[in-house]
Amino acid sequence: MLELSRITAGYDRRAPVVRDVSLTVGDGEAVGLLGPSGCGKSTLARVAALLHRPDAGTVVIDGTPVRGWRHRAPREQRTAIGVVFQQPRLSADPRLRLADLVAEPLRATGRKAEAAERVRDLARTVGLSPDLLDRRPHEVSDGQLQRACLARALSLRPRWLVCDEMTAMLDASTTAALVGVVERYREETGAGLLSVSHDRTLLGRWCDRTVTLSPSVPRRGAGLC
Repeated sequence: MLELSRITAGYDRRAPVVRDVSLTVGDGEAVGLLGPSGCGKSTLARVAALLHRPDAGTVVIDGTPVRGWRHRAPREQRTAIGVVFQQPRLSADPRLRLADLVAEPLRATGRKAEAAERVRDLARTVGLSPDLLDRRPHEVSDGQLQRACLARALSLRPRWLVCDEMTAMLDASTTAALVGVVERYREETGAGLLSVSHDRTLLGRWCDRTVTLSPSVPRRGAGLC
């Protein structure tokens, strides 16, 4: 289980964007996180993905409290979570070919030997043709680049996926395709999902349950579960 307990977080301790929020995602469960722009959805997602240290509260992964964040998190916790962001062009190194982009986590964790085969398998999974793997981000569409970013998120076979507005910039057909990839992965592996969106209809169709995050207010007891 992925557990966030009484999380307060932001980028200025005097004005946190998330205040005293609790959230759980069970094994194999798909949880939607809904809310208006500016309410702190993405900040909470970054905390869940171990990319942002909260000002207060705890994150527990499969019963083990998280003690470090970003590169200081233990490898077994850091690699247990795959993340897909809203804007692929901001999360992809423009100098890398798509093949190298997908292989980044494998090479960073000492699995270079299996990278080529794994990249080919993931490319088929997300719908990237072999010729696209030799292109760089500026040579492909947003949808194609987001497919590569999803493949990158799946490369280490994570037990948890955090999708932060993954489909916000995509057309309906690409959205359906990527949601389908995530769902097949979850069915095959039992991975849990935290999907962040402002689209209530999408979350209602995709997730087992949806929780709503309201803008932070200066009081306690605003948690979700």
